[in-house]
Amino acid sequence: MSDLWLAPFLEFGFMQRALLGCMALALSAAPVGVFLMLRRMSLMGDAMAHAILPGAALGYLVAGLSLGAMTAGGIAAGLAVAVGSGWVARHTVLKEDTSLAAFYLLSLALGVLIVSVRGNSVDLLHVLFGTVLALDDAALLLLAGIMGTTLVSLVVLYRPLVLECLDPGFLRGRSRWSPAAHYGFMGLLVINLVAGFHALGTLMAVGVMVLPAATARFWVRRIGPLLALSVALALAAGASGLLISYHTGWPTSPVIVLGLGAMYLFSLLFAPQGLRRRHPPHSHFNA
Repeated sequence: MSDLWLAPFLEFGFMQRALLGCMALALSAAPVGVFLMLRRMSLMGDAMAHAILPGAALGYLVAGLSLGAMTAGGIAAGLAVAVGSGWVARHTVLKEDTSLAAFYLLSLALGVLIVSVRGNSVDLLHVLFGTVLALDDAALLLLAGIMGTTLVSLVVLYRPLVLECLDPGFLRGRSRWSPAAHYGFMGLLVINLVAGFHALGTLMAVGVMVLPAATARFWVRRIGPLLALSVALALAAGASGLLISYHTGWPTSPVIVLGLGAMYLFSLLFAPQGLRRRHPPHSHFNA
């Protein structure tokens, strides 16, 4: 049994790098996903994951499968969509969700078109579904840097982020931290989606954010345990997904996300805050 679970990670360097990449992504993206959920912005995370595609595709067009070019392009595209949709929402009759949907649909179509016309089917699959089993040292350094930036930023912004989840109007009226919390969080969202893009692809990157947070919410109510449990679930799904993919030959990114989905469905059915709950849900959470 130990050979089944440990041998792939002990014998193969690509499995070790993939595990390190999944660990970095879990420690970074899962906490961002918790605040994304508490701010009721989970669908926005999905939209932003698609919005980075044209920037990454342009980076690929200019420099091929270059880590730096695709990262810079993805970050630029994500920030452009976030700022552009917000500007449209503030200056027109459209709400932010509608303007964001319009921007991300255009971005997704443009990105797929660029890769399809100028690349090949292998390149398209690389962009859409990632290459976690092909992470090199440069990609691991990028994921580690994003992880460190995210954790430090969350420590600095923790209190204003919690307040913004509880009462954004109060934070805007009483604290100068409101813009830093809002735009800082949007920046963290974009860079973590770019990190997830390199490992899991644009179509799967948001899964490691939303599903661990949603699953953990069925079990705990306080923010500290919520953050810890979401990270643990993401780590477990990453490690088990790599092993299942290795032994079955199935694509790794969908297996990891489906593992998270299985945890979510189990928690939905059996967790204290899931369908078993007999009392009506509260409209607040505990800090």
